[in-house]
Amino acid sequence: MTGVTIPNRLYFRIGEVARLLGVKPYVLRYWESEFRLVRPVKTEAQQRRYRRKDVETLLEIRRLLYTERYTIEGARRRLRESQKDRDSRALEALRTEIEALHRLVSRVPGRSPEAKAHGSR
Repeated sequence: MTGVTIPNRLYFRIGEVARLLGVKPYVLRYWESEFRLVRPVKTEAQQRRYRRKDVETLLEIRRLLYTERYTIEGARRRLRESQKDRDSRALEALRTEIEALHRLVSRVPGRSPEAKAHGSR
C-alpha cells in the first residue's frame, strides 16, 4: 500500500484513522457515504469504530483519489474490480482445497463407492 503502518489492533477511532491517513475526520465520513465497502461499527454512543479492514480500504481509497487521481466514481469502479479479483482468487483457493479434501476422503480404506457417494461410512 503506502508507507503507513497500521497498528495491530481490532478497532480504531475516527481521529486515529484520520491521523493515519493524513485527512480530516469529515473526509472519512464523506468517503463512508460514497464507498459502501467502508462501514465502521458504531458504539451505543454512536462513535465510529473502524476495523483494520476498513482502515486498509480507506488507505486504498486515499491512494486512488490522491495519488492515482481517480474520480470518486472511478475509484468506486476500481475497488469493485479489485474486490471481484480477490473473490475469484479466494473461490479458486477454496475449490482447490475442497478437491484436495475430496481426494483424501476418497482414499479412506473400507469405504464402499456407494457410501462415498452418500457420505456415510
